[in-house]
Amino acid sequence: MTLGFILNGEDVVVKTEADRRLLDILRNHFKLLGAKPGCLSGVCGACAVILNGKVVSSCMIPAFRIRGSEIITIEGFSQTNEYQDIQEGFSRAGVENCGYCDSGKILAVETLLDKNLRPTREDILEAFSGIKCRCTEPDSLIAGVFATAEIRQRRLYGRSA
Repeated sequence: MTLGFILNGEDVVVKTEADRRLLDILRNHFKLLGAKPGCLSGVCGACAVILNGKVVSSCMIPAFRIRGSEIITIEGFSQTNEYQDIQEGFSRAGVENCGYCDSGKILAVETLLDKNLRPTREDILEAFSGIKCRCTEPDSLIAGVFATAEIRQRRLYGRSA
C-alpha cells in the first residue's frame, strides 16, 4: 500500500505493507533512528513519536493508521525552539540523558507543555506514565518540567509562571 503523511513538517509518501510498524518505517525507509526498538510492546517509550499531537509508541502503530497523519520524531523536534527550552530546563534540573528514553521524555514534555504551561505534579507524572525511565528520578523529571515551563513562558511572554 502507498501512504502519504506529514513527517517532521514535510509531505512524504511511502510504499509498505499495511501491517508494518511505524517504528520500522521511520527507521528503514527514512533512516530516522531516534525512535528505538525497546520492548516492542508499547510500554517502555523508547520508540516514542508525536502522532497527531499525542505521544505514542511507534512500535504499536500499524502503517495503515498513519495515512494522512502528522508525525514528529525527535529528529524533527530537535530543530525547534521548544526542544531547546526542554534541553535547558532538563540541564537546570540535572535530568540525566542516557540515550534510551530521551526521545520519550522530551516528546512527553512537549505534548504536555503544548497544552498546559502550568502543569501540576500530577499532570507531569501522568504525562510520563508511558515512559519507563530508569536513568532519572521522578523528582528530577518533575523539576525539569517546571524549569522548562518557566523558560518557555519567558521566551513566549517575557515573564515566568
